[in-house]
Amino acid sequence: MPKAMSSADRRLLVLATSAFVILAVTGVLVAPTDTQTAAATTYSPGSRGGKAAYLLLKEAGYHVERWQGFYRALPSGKHTVLFIADPEMIPNASEKAALASFILSGGRVVTTGTGGGSFLPEDLSEWNPLQKKAWYEFSALVPSPITRAAPKITLAPVARWLGTSAIALYGNHDETAAVRYLYGQGDAIWLASATPFTNAGISQPGNLEFLLAVIGDRQQSHVLFDEYVHGYGDHGAPGRRHPLIAALIAESVVLALAALLTFSRRSGPLRPLARDARLAPLEFVETLGGLYQQAHAASVCVDTYYQRLRFWMTRRLGISSHASDEELDRAARERWDVNDPAFMEILRAAGRARYQPDLPPRQALAIVQSLYSYALKLKLFPAAKEKS
Repeated sequence: MPKAMSSADRRLLVLATSAFVILAVTGVLVAPTDTQTAAATTYSPGSRGGKAAYLLLKEAGYHVERWQGFYRALPSGKHTVLFIADPEMIPNASEKAALASFILSGGRVVTTGTGGGSFLPEDLSEWNPLQKKAWYEFSALVPSPITRAAPKITLAPVARWLGTSAIALYGNHDETAAVRYLYGQGDAIWLASATPFTNAGISQPGNLEFLLAVIGDRQQSHVLFDEYVHGYGDHGAPGRRHPLIAALIAESVVLALAALLTFSRRSGPLRPLARDARLAPLEFVETLGGLYQQAHAASVCVDTYYQRLRFWMTRRLGISSHASDEELDRAARERWDVNDPAFMEILRAAGRARYQPDLPPRQALAIVQSLYSYALKLKLFPAAKEKS
């Protein structure tokens, strides 16, 4: 029979439980509400929220509503505008396919930041390392109905768009802050941030005009603000799904399991420690590869080798570690005489693959093999030098 808990153990458990309860209650009382901290959600009246834009459109007579369902249930794409502002999740393959079908049928998707770019059929967005202040005023780059209505907009340039396949709407000589590209019968508009739709940013020069131009005709347009990406799903009211409550429940379960396992371990029979298995290097590699395969983490493998290649290239070339892929390619051509157009393409492919959680293993292997072949060619580090 196991021994009963001693008085010292009981005092320790009571003190730990009391401290946990006090901290949990204090956190609930002093923590800001979800509507104050959530970014660009139409439920939030905070400066980063989007409640002002939602109420303004509703009072102006637009057909506007919050979308909390799955993308496969979206209404007909024609004359429908879906806003995905600062999403807090990454879409899977089925969600991306449903959005692509929505755009193909004539819908318009407006999304922001690098997180929003991952929802689009084509994503060439990246974090902007050159940002120096909170908001910038960007001018129109091409004539269009949207830029005629709003010649300038104000954005927080936390991201930028690379490549020339899309139509650059706003930007400057250093970066592109807003683009539009056609896809089937519809189109997609990407912004560096959700500033034009936020409570603090909608009043900035050009932002309201841009919002109304993106939506189009008030009588025909159907405006949807995606709240599914902010944690508001189909089932249950948003207040009942407060993330702090879920965290407290999880902490309580962990504390109960820890107390149970600790007491049972101390009261159970003693057993000798198991010896650590010493695997050969190849067995270790196979074991590690099996873990990545089981976790479907092909994008992590691509990211690891991509970052290693960039580290050694910037170090050998003597340029900044924050240099873009275009700057790496240009430096390699000028200093190492690497005139291979495919090198730039594989760098871009590797950069995009890092943010694809559902990246197929075969595609990841092909990207890593291509990067490795260039490492051999450029003799970047000792492990990649060709044997004589």
